[in-house]
Amino acid sequence: MTMPEPRFLQIHFLAPYTAALLNRDDSGLAKRLPYGGAMRTRISSQCLKRHWRIADDPHALDRIEGVDRIDGKDAFRSRETIDRLVLRDLAETVDEKVLEPIRDVFLTTIYGDKGKDKTSRQTLLLGAPEIAYLREAAAGMVAEAAGDADKAGKIAKEWAKAHKGNLKAMAANARMPAGLVGALFGRMVTSDPDANITAPVHVAHAFTVHEEEDESDYFTAVDDLARDDETGADTIQETELTSGLYYGYVVVDLPGLIANLGGDRELASRVLHNLIYLIAEVSPGAKLGSTAPYSRASLMLLEAGDRQPRSLAEAFRTPCAPDTGAAVAALSAHLRALDEAYATGEERRFMALTNHDLPGAERASLADLAAWAQGLPARLGA
Repeated sequence: MTMPEPRFLQIHFLAPYTAALLNRDDSGLAKRLPYGGAMRTRISSQCLKRHWRIADDPHALDRIEGVDRIDGKDAFRSRETIDRLVLRDLAETVDEKVLEPIRDVFLTTIYGDKGKDKTSRQTLLLGAPEIAYLREAAAGMVAEAAGDADKAGKIAKEWAKAHKGNLKAMAANARMPAGLVGALFGRMVTSDPDANITAPVHVAHAFTVHEEEDESDYFTAVDDLARDDETGADTIQETELTSGLYYGYVVVDLPGLIANLGGDRELASRVLHNLIYLIAEVSPGAKLGSTAPYSRASLMLLEAGDRQPRSLAEAFRTPCAPDTGAAVAALSAHLRALDEAYATGEERRFMALTNHDLPGAERASLADLAAWAQGLPARLGA
């Protein structure tokens, strides 16, 4: 049987957590999602991606072979990149009046017309090539102004006129202008749509396959230096803790990933290898010291195919028992129904901590899954 070209890699996972507060809303409570008439606990896609991006792990993105030789490896997501990375060194030696018009021009060019106001700036991802370009431009303007603040203002205005809405050109020849992070998860620049980067890695919000399980944790702290007549707790507080088995879903557009990596299929292969490990092994979550929210996926299902991806979240529209076996059984039944209805022929591999099988899927270890994913880019167009 001829397998479909692997245009898309779909990654499904189940991950258990107990007595944790993985992702909070603005009130300090666990994020939630109503689904199928039941409230679920949720982990946002932003939370998942951030932990995969910054993981200090043997399979961290910045440890991928070859990344250290790419000028666009580093990228920084901030509203203060101009002050903290572009102009920081100049600020120590250049008259503030000379630097001010250059700073203002950079802020409005990069962050939009209201960029001078920090609260109005977008938290924007800028890559090392873009930052280096701006540093060089700033140094050139300072040198040309030769200490004359008025001249610096005129030079800055001319620069802004030439570069308005042209962030993309700042690193046109860079392999990854917004770094590896931008190449994987994309970038949106509201002030300059041409500088947007389409994300080839699409991440859904994870949610519990069962109805939410939560409690309000009442806790106290005792003052070790309390006097004899001072009894009881010194501090009384309350926090929410949740437990659950979460379903998560990730899609990788393989041609899009290769294109964002400058056409480098070997690098794309190594990225996929590490990404599988990160999704399976890296836990999101705050309150590390008090909840130790560390877990690993109890199921990983990988699918490669050429048809539009589709989530398997529908398997859990009716909440199932908070049990890995029950969740895998529900996933298997839904997958079998999809196969019978659509017959899209995805190639599958899976890892599970239960004895359940999945239709059309070959059981493997995590290392085998990562190696299989690593081989997919070479098969495109083959």
